[in-house]
Amino acid sequence: MMQFMLCHNNTTQVGGQELLEQWQNKPDSWIWLDLYAEPAEQEREFLEQHFALEHGAIIEAQRDRHPPSFEIFKNHIYLLLKPLDAESDSLDFGTLQLAMFASDCFLVTRRSKESPYLAKLWSTLQQNGCKHEAPMSIVTAMSRRVAQRYGNVLLNLEQRLDVIEDELFDSPTDELMKELVGYNTGLRKMHRILAYYENVFANVREQLHKTGSHHHDDFHDIYALIERFNSLSTLYQSVITDLIEAYISLNGHRLNQIMKVLTIVTVIFVPLTLLVGIYGMNFENMPELKSQHGYYILLTVMSGIAVVMLYLFRRVRWL
Repeated sequence: MMQFMLCHNNTTQVGGQELLEQWQNKPDSWIWLDLYAEPAEQEREFLEQHFALEHGAIIEAQRDRHPPSFEIFKNHIYLLLKPLDAESDSLDFGTLQLAMFASDCFLVTRRSKESPYLAKLWSTLQQNGCKHEAPMSIVTAMSRRVAQRYGNVLLNLEQRLDVIEDELFDSPTDELMKELVGYNTGLRKMHRILAYYENVFANVREQLHKTGSHHHDDFHDIYALIERFNSLSTLYQSVITDLIEAYISLNGHRLNQIMKVLTIVTVIFVPLTLLVGIYGMNFENMPELKSQHGYYILLTVMSGIAVVMLYLFRRVRWL
Protein backbone atom coordinates (compact mmCIF):
# COMPACT_ATOMS: atom_id res chain seq x y z
CA MET A 1 0.00 0.00 0.00
CA MET A 2 1.27 3.43 -0.97
CA GLN A 3 -0.67 6.51 0.18
CA PHE A 4 0.19 10.19 -0.22
CA MET A 5 -0.78 13.32 1.66
CA LEU A 6 0.11 16.75 0.27
CA CYS A 7 0.28 19.64 2.78
CA HIS A 8 0.08 23.19 1.44
CA ASN A 9 -1.13 26.45 3.03
CA ASN A 10 -2.75 24.66 5.99
CA THR A 11 -4.66 22.36 3.68
CA THR A 12 -4.16 18.65 3.11
CA GLN A 13 -4.94 16.52 0.13
CA VAL A 14 -4.87 12.73 0.14
CA GLY A 15 -4.40 10.73 -3.03
CA GLY A 16 -2.00 8.72 -5.16
CA GLN A 17 1.12 9.39 -7.17
CA GLU A 18 -0.53 12.29 -8.98
CA LEU A 19 0.21 14.39 -5.89
CA LEU A 20 3.94 14.13 -6.59
CA GLU A 21 3.67 16.53 -9.53
CA GLN A 22 1.72 19.05 -7.46
CA TRP A 23 4.29 18.80 -4.70
CA GLN A 24 7.14 19.45 -7.12
CA ASN A 25 5.30 22.48 -8.54
CA LYS A 26 4.66 24.00 -5.10
CA PRO A 27 7.99 24.81 -3.43
CA ASP A 28 6.32 25.78 -0.13
CA SER A 29 4.47 22.47 0.22
CA TRP A 30 5.54 19.16 1.75
CA ILE A 31 4.37 15.62 1.14
CA TRP A 32 3.92 12.56 3.33
CA LEU A 33 4.31 9.12 1.75
CA ASP A 34 3.25 6.15 3.87
CA LEU A 35 4.39 2.70 2.71
CA TYR A 36 3.13 -0.68 3.85
CA ALA A 37 3.55 -4.14 2.27
CA GLU A 38 4.98 -2.85 -1.01
CA PRO A 39 7.23 -5.06 -3.20
CA ALA A 40 10.78 -4.35 -2.04
CA GLU A 41 12.41 -3.79 -5.43
CA GLN A 42 9.69 -1.49 -6.74
CA GLU A 43 9.64 0.40 -3.48
CA ARG A 44 13.41 0.89 -3.55
CA GLU A 45 13.41 2.20 -7.12
CA PHE A 46 10.51 4.54 -6.42
CA LEU A 47 12.16 6.08 -3.33
CA GLU A 48 15.50 6.55 -5.06
CA GLN A 49 13.89 8.11 -8.12
CA HIS A 50 11.39 10.51 -6.52
CA PHE A 51 12.97 11.30 -3.12
CA ALA A 52 16.68 10.68 -3.79
CA LEU A 53 16.98 8.50 -0.67
CA GLU A 54 20.20 6.67 0.06
CA HIS A 55 20.25 3.13 -1.31
CA GLY A 56 21.88 1.63 1.80
CA ALA A 57 19.37 3.25 4.14
CA ILE A 58 16.45 1.91 2.09
CA ILE A 59 17.93 -1.61 2.16
CA GLU A 60 18.30 -1.35 5.94
CA ALA A 61 14.73 -0.12 6.35
CA GLN A 62 13.42 -3.08 4.32
CA ARG A 63 15.05 -5.73 6.49
CA ASP A 64 12.71 -7.81 8.60
CA ARG A 65 14.84 -7.37 11.70
CA HIS A 66 17.23 -4.53 12.41
CA PRO A 67 18.04 -2.64 15.62
CA PRO A 68 17.04 1.03 15.93
CA SER A 69 19.42 3.32 14.07
CA PHE A 70 19.87 6.91 12.91
CA GLU A 71 21.75 8.58 10.08
CA ILE A 72 21.84 12.13 8.85
CA PHE A 73 22.37 12.84 5.17
CA LYS A 74 22.83 16.02 3.20
CA ASN A 75 19.14 16.63 2.50
CA HIS A 76 17.30 14.39 4.96
CA ILE A 77 17.54 12.28 8.09
CA TYR A 78 16.85 8.57 8.47
CA LEU A 79 15.46 7.15 11.72
CA LEU A 80 14.61 3.47 12.24
CA LEU A 81 12.48 2.65 15.29
CA LYS A 82 11.02 -0.53 16.81
CA PRO A 83 7.70 0.54 18.35
CA LEU A 84 5.56 -1.92 20.29
CA ASP A 85 2.83 -3.35 18.09
CA ALA A 86 -0.85 -2.67 18.73
CA GLU A 87 -1.41 -5.85 20.79
CA SER A 88 1.50 -5.30 23.18
CA ASP A 89 0.76 -3.98 26.67
CA SER A 90 2.98 -6.27 28.75
CA LEU A 91 6.49 -7.74 28.72
CA ASP A 92 5.25 -10.44 26.38
CA PHE A 93 5.47 -7.87 23.61
CA GLY A 94 5.97 -7.77 19.88
CA THR A 95 7.46 -4.98 17.80
CA LEU A 96 7.19 -3.56 14.32
CA GLN A 97 9.77 -1.89 12.10
CA LEU A 98 9.11 1.80 11.46
CA ALA A 99 11.51 3.65 9.18
CA MET A 100 11.18 7.41 8.74
CA PHE A 101 12.94 9.58 6.15
CA ALA A 102 12.37 13.27 6.82
CA SER A 103 13.41 16.60 5.38
CA ASP A 104 11.83 20.05 5.30
CA CYS A 105 9.74 19.13 2.27
CA PHE A 106 8.89 15.44 2.63
CA LEU A 107 8.27 12.61 5.06
CA VAL A 108 8.45 8.95 4.10
CA THR A 109 7.27 6.35 6.60
CA ARG A 110 7.69 2.64 6.04
CA ARG A 111 6.20 0.14 8.47
CA SER A 112 6.16 -3.63 8.72
CA LYS A 113 2.77 -3.82 10.52
CA GLU A 114 -0.31 -1.71 11.08
CA SER A 115 0.35 1.24 13.39
CA PRO A 116 -2.80 2.72 15.00
CA TYR A 117 -0.91 5.75 16.30
CA LEU A 118 0.52 6.53 12.85
CA ALA A 119 -2.97 6.16 11.41
CA LYS A 120 -4.27 8.54 14.08
CA LEU A 121 -1.64 11.15 13.16
CA TRP A 122 -2.56 10.75 9.51
CA SER A 123 -6.27 11.20 10.25
CA THR A 124 -5.68 14.22 12.52
CA LEU A 125 -3.52 15.93 9.92
CA GLN A 126 -6.06 15.22 7.21
CA GLN A 127 -8.94 16.67 9.24
CA ASN A 128 -7.24 19.65 10.94
CA GLY A 129 -4.79 20.74 8.28
CA CYS A 130 -1.05 21.13 8.61
CA LYS A 131 -0.57 24.71 9.79
CA HIS A 132 1.44 23.73 12.85
CA GLU A 133 2.80 20.45 11.54
CA ALA A 134 5.93 19.59 9.59
CA PRO A 135 7.76 16.35 8.76
CA MET A 136 10.07 16.63 11.80
CA SER A 137 7.07 17.31 14.08
CA ILE A 138 5.60 13.96 13.10
CA VAL A 139 8.96 12.23 13.58
CA THR A 140 9.16 13.79 17.04
CA ALA A 141 5.61 12.73 17.93
CA MET A 142 6.24 9.14 16.82
CA SER A 143 9.52 9.00 18.74
CA ARG A 144 7.89 10.28 21.93
CA ARG A 145 5.04 7.80 21.55
CA VAL A 146 7.52 4.94 21.18
CA ALA A 147 9.29 5.94 24.40
CA GLN A 148 6.03 6.37 26.34
CA ARG A 149 4.67 2.96 25.38
CA TYR A 150 7.80 1.19 26.58
CA GLY A 151 7.58 3.25 29.77
CA ASN A 152 3.92 2.30 30.34
CA VAL A 153 4.82 -1.40 30.19
CA LEU A 154 7.57 -0.91 32.77
CA LEU A 155 5.39 1.14 35.13
CA ASN A 156 2.63 -1.49 34.99
CA LEU A 157 5.23 -4.11 35.85
CA GLU A 158 6.23 -2.18 38.98
CA GLN A 159 2.73 -2.60 40.44
CA ARG A 160 2.69 -6.30 39.66
CA LEU A 161 6.11 -6.85 41.26
CA ASP A 162 4.84 -5.35 44.52
CA VAL A 163 1.99 -7.88 44.56
CA ILE A 164 4.29 -10.79 43.66
CA GLU A 165 6.69 -9.91 46.46
CA ASP A 166 3.88 -10.16 49.03
CA GLU A 167 2.53 -13.39 47.52
CA LEU A 168 5.99 -14.91 47.37
CA PHE A 169 6.49 -14.79 51.13
CA ASP A 170 2.91 -15.77 51.94
CA SER A 171 2.44 -18.69 49.56
CA PRO A 172 5.26 -19.30 47.03
CA THR A 173 4.09 -21.36 44.06
CA ASP A 174 5.56 -22.64 40.82
CA GLU A 175 3.21 -20.29 38.92
CA LEU A 176 4.85 -17.27 40.55
CA MET A 177 8.27 -18.61 39.62
CA LYS A 178 7.17 -19.15 36.03
CA GLU A 179 5.78 -15.60 35.91
CA LEU A 180 9.02 -14.12 37.26
CA VAL A 181 11.15 -16.02 34.76
CA GLY A 182 8.89 -14.76 31.96
CA TYR A 183 9.26 -11.18 33.18
CA ASN A 184 13.03 -11.58 33.37
CA THR A 185 13.16 -12.77 29.76
CA GLY A 186 10.96 -9.88 28.58
CA LEU A 187 13.03 -7.33 30.51
CA ARG A 188 16.24 -8.64 28.98
CA LYS A 189 14.75 -8.12 25.50
CA MET A 190 13.41 -4.67 26.40
CA HIS A 191 16.71 -3.60 27.97
CA ARG A 192 18.53 -4.50 24.75
CA ILE A 193 16.10 -2.42 22.65
CA LEU A 194 16.19 0.53 25.06
CA ALA A 195 19.99 0.49 25.05
CA TYR A 196 19.87 0.89 21.26
CA TYR A 197 17.34 3.69 21.64
CA GLU A 198 19.51 5.47 24.19
CA ASN A 199 22.39 5.59 21.72
CA VAL A 200 20.14 6.52 18.80
CA PHE A 201 18.36 9.42 20.51
CA ALA A 202 21.61 10.69 22.00
CA ASN A 203 22.96 10.82 18.43
CA VAL A 204 19.78 12.52 17.14
CA ARG A 205 19.97 15.12 19.92
CA GLU A 206 23.62 15.82 19.20
CA GLN A 207 23.15 16.13 15.45
CA LEU A 208 20.12 18.41 15.76
CA HIS A 209 22.02 20.57 18.20
CA LYS A 210 24.79 20.99 15.63
CA THR A 211 22.33 22.03 12.94
CA GLY A 212 20.52 24.43 15.29
CA SER A 213 17.17 22.68 14.88
CA HIS A 214 14.47 23.76 17.34
CA HIS A 215 13.53 20.05 17.64
CA HIS A 216 16.73 19.54 19.64
CA ASP A 217 14.85 20.19 22.91
CA ASP A 218 12.14 17.67 21.98
CA PHE A 219 14.67 14.94 21.35
CA HIS A 220 16.52 15.90 24.52
CA ASP A 221 13.31 15.14 26.44
CA ILE A 222 12.83 11.87 24.54
CA TYR A 223 16.40 10.86 25.29
CA ALA A 224 15.83 11.62 28.99
CA LEU A 225 12.71 9.40 28.96
CA ILE A 226 14.53 6.53 27.28
CA GLU A 227 17.46 6.86 29.67
CA ARG A 228 15.10 6.72 32.64
CA PHE A 229 13.19 3.72 31.30
CA ASN A 230 16.42 1.90 30.49
CA SER A 231 17.55 2.44 34.08
CA LEU A 232 14.18 1.17 35.29
CA SER A 233 14.48 -1.99 33.19
CA THR A 234 17.88 -2.65 34.77
CA LEU A 235 16.47 -2.01 38.25
CA TYR A 236 13.47 -4.30 37.69
CA GLN A 237 15.74 -7.04 36.37
CA SER A 238 17.70 -6.79 39.61
CA VAL A 239 14.48 -6.91 41.66
CA ILE A 240 13.22 -9.95 39.75
CA THR A 241 16.57 -11.71 40.15
CA ASP A 242 16.34 -11.09 43.91
CA LEU A 243 12.77 -12.44 43.99
CA ILE A 244 13.80 -15.55 42.07
CA GLU A 245 16.67 -16.12 44.49
CA ALA A 246 14.28 -15.57 47.41
CA TYR A 247 11.89 -18.15 45.93
CA ILE A 248 14.72 -20.66 45.55
CA SER A 249 15.87 -19.95 49.13
CA LEU A 250 12.35 -20.39 50.50
CA ASN A 251 11.93 -23.63 48.59
CA GLY A 252 15.33 -24.80 49.83
CA HIS A 253 14.37 -23.96 53.42
CA ARG A 254 11.05 -25.77 53.04
CA LEU A 255 12.83 -28.81 51.60
CA ASN A 256 15.30 -28.77 54.51
CA GLN A 257 12.40 -28.81 56.95
CA ILE A 258 10.85 -31.77 55.18
CA MET A 259 14.16 -33.62 55.11
CA LYS A 260 14.63 -32.89 58.83
CA VAL A 261 11.26 -34.47 59.65
CA LEU A 262 12.03 -37.48 57.47
CA THR A 263 15.46 -37.83 59.10
CA ILE A 264 13.93 -37.75 62.60
CA VAL A 265 11.35 -40.38 61.68
CA THR A 266 14.02 -42.56 60.07
CA VAL A 267 16.44 -42.31 63.01
CA ILE A 268 13.70 -43.20 65.51
CA PHE A 269 12.38 -46.16 63.59
CA VAL A 270 15.74 -47.72 62.61
CA PRO A 271 16.48 -49.19 66.08
CA LEU A 272 12.82 -50.08 66.53
CA THR A 273 12.81 -51.87 63.20
CA LEU A 274 16.03 -53.67 64.21
CA LEU A 275 14.42 -54.97 67.41
CA VAL A 276 11.26 -56.01 65.57
CA GLY A 277 13.40 -57.80 63.00
CA ILE A 278 15.43 -59.67 65.59
CA TYR A 279 12.43 -60.84 67.59
CA GLY A 280 10.49 -61.68 64.49
CA MET A 281 12.94 -64.44 63.43
CA ASN A 282 11.19 -67.12 65.59
CA PHE A 283 14.15 -69.43 66.17
CA GLU A 284 13.35 -72.30 68.54
CA ASN A 285 16.20 -71.57 70.95
CA MET A 286 15.71 -67.80 71.35
CA PRO A 287 15.96 -67.16 75.13
CA GLU A 288 13.15 -64.58 75.26
CA LEU A 289 10.78 -66.50 73.01
CA LYS A 290 9.06 -68.32 75.90
CA SER A 291 9.09 -65.31 78.26
CA GLN A 292 5.68 -64.62 79.73
CA HIS A 293 6.18 -60.85 79.74
CA GLY A 294 8.66 -60.57 76.83
CA TYR A 295 6.20 -58.86 74.51
CA TYR A 296 5.45 -56.09 76.99
CA ILE A 297 9.11 -55.69 77.93
CA LEU A 298 10.05 -55.27 74.26
CA LEU A 299 7.31 -52.67 73.70
CA THR A 300 8.51 -50.80 76.77
CA VAL A 301 12.12 -50.83 75.57
CA MET A 302 11.06 -49.65 72.09
CA SER A 303 8.92 -46.86 73.56
CA GLY A 304 11.80 -45.83 75.80
CA ILE A 305 14.17 -45.65 72.84
CA ALA A 306 11.67 -43.50 70.93
CA VAL A 307 11.16 -41.17 73.91
CA VAL A 308 14.91 -40.79 74.50
CA MET A 309 15.52 -39.96 70.84
CA LEU A 310 12.70 -37.43 70.81
CA TYR A 311 14.21 -35.85 73.92
CA LEU A 312 17.64 -35.68 72.27
CA PHE A 313 16.18 -34.10 69.13
CA ARG A 314 14.41 -31.60 71.34
CA ARG A 315 17.68 -30.76 73.07
CA VAL A 316 19.44 -30.04 69.77
CA ARG A 317 16.39 -28.01 68.69
CA TRP A 318 15.44 -30.16 65.74
CA LEU A 319 11.92 -30.22 67.16
